[in-house]
Amino acid sequence: AKKVAVIGAGVSGLVSLKCCVDEGLEPTCFERTEDIGGLWRFKENVEDGRASIYRSVITNTSKEMSCFSDFPMPEDFPNFLHNSKLLEYFRIFAKKFDLLKYIQFQTTVLHVKRRPDFSSSGQWEVVTQSGGKEQSAIFDAVMVCSGHHILPHMPLQSFPGIERFQGQYFHSRQYKRPAGFEGKRILVIGIGNSASDIAVELSKEAAQVFISTRKGSWVLSRISEDGYPWDSVFHTRFSTMLRNVLPRAIVTWMWEQQMNRWFNHENYGLQPQNKYLLKEPVLNDDLPSRILYGAVKVKPRVTGLTETSAIFEDETVEEDIDVIVFATGYTFAFPFLEESLVKVEDNRVSLYKYMFPPQLEKATLACIGLIQPLGSIFPTVELQARWATRVFKGLCSLPTEKTMMEDIVTRNERRIDLFGTSQSQILQTNYVDYLDELASEIGAKPDLVSLFFQDPKLALKLCFGPCNSYQYRLTGPGPWEGARRAILTQKQRILKPLETRSLKASSPHLASLLLTMVGLLAVVTALFFHIRF
Repeated sequence: AKKVAVIGAGVSGLVSLKCCVDEGLEPTCFERTEDIGGLWRFKENVEDGRASIYRSVITNTSKEMSCFSDFPMPEDFPNFLHNSKLLEYFRIFAKKFDLLKYIQFQTTVLHVKRRPDFSSSGQWEVVTQSGGKEQSAIFDAVMVCSGHHILPHMPLQSFPGIERFQGQYFHSRQYKRPAGFEGKRILVIGIGNSASDIAVELSKEAAQVFISTRKGSWVLSRISEDGYPWDSVFHTRFSTMLRNVLPRAIVTWMWEQQMNRWFNHENYGLQPQNKYLLKEPVLNDDLPSRILYGAVKVKPRVTGLTETSAIFEDETVEEDIDVIVFATGYTFAFPFLEESLVKVEDNRVSLYKYMFPPQLEKATLACIGLIQPLGSIFPTVELQARWATRVFKGLCSLPTEKTMMEDIVTRNERRIDLFGTSQSQILQTNYVDYLDELASEIGAKPDLVSLFFQDPKLALKLCFGPCNSYQYRLTGPGPWEGARRAILTQKQRILKPLETRSLKASSPHLASLLLTMVGLLAVVTALFFHIRF
């Protein structure tokens, strides 16, 4: 069996281990900390080289849209999970598939180098350190699963006067909880998910919170039509098809109408500067109400700082600022890799389909999870890992370097057209389109036309229902016999955790009949008075 080095035991690393085992490969995972979970394992202290989250983090994608394709989450799990609950799912997953035995904990990867005979063997030398001792081993392939939420992007040069500011300032990765910020006047810079979460949470303790945004953002609730999770309504094949075939102006108009259905963003000072872009919306159930209360105030771009105040683009000034939180995102780097392998050039990542360095003579290195889809990351990285392991095994092949480079350029142009050029959008991609693209590489994309004749009930669910990961286990390598049932019963699993109070079953037929009668009576009455007067 070919030996595969997996770097990192977060979500990407765990699912990569399983995919290696499924394909008969021999994986070894190197994890620099003492446990699995990566980003989703909360710790009180911020550690260098490790992702950091605040205690209250909850998933922005629902459980049915976030689980692995052959392993649904327990039906009693809530639809949106606290980080501790999601970590529990990862532990159940790792135990179920016996993945821990492949992981070397507290082992840091120092170097990943091509072997002298790489052009023929495709092999890598991986140098690690554990307990103060260095070790070297040869691997046939490498899966880089170390994440991209580690290195904070903190552009202090864009904030004149920061060196004079006498208050406290730090990057959002340093934030853990609202304790210690009581009665303070706080400025949060940024309008992403972390910025909004932190602003809302701090506003319950602080004297005043300001949130500064350069370009605004759409804000979406986790709760969608009829109370269902937003992503189970938004991410369907039918709606994706409409967004792909309709003129851009109509798609933009539809997007704006959908975003403004909850509240008018212009009234709240949140409307995006460029509504033509389909940037990822912020998921936050509380931000509009906190703005309505006055606990959070939306401000434009910061143009300058003094010892105690912030000056904004509209020339307004907020005095007595005690704390500034820079929720300005992350950059990424892989210091253990050769610099030329994975880098950002001209505002793009030079990786084929966000995974493979195109210049390698042998496709034996893949980045897993270096992407930001408009949906759940978990099914995305699973399909990436399924494809990568089949490439390593020789069952799938990549095109020529020239073809891959052309795809990288074209994909980047499309990304900029859809999402813009900001730092936070470098890894952005459409969701269902990208999943289908990956699934097509391994023959796991469902054939809707055939299914409409063979199994119309299932085909309708695939077309108009949530596009979840189970769809990619109906066919292709590693099919799961429970996939069809999981697709048809997902509504029950969504509703199960909500059924905590017994209710008498109402008669929908009687209620419908009564409403119809009342409606007819109202129409007849209106016509009577109209004719009479």
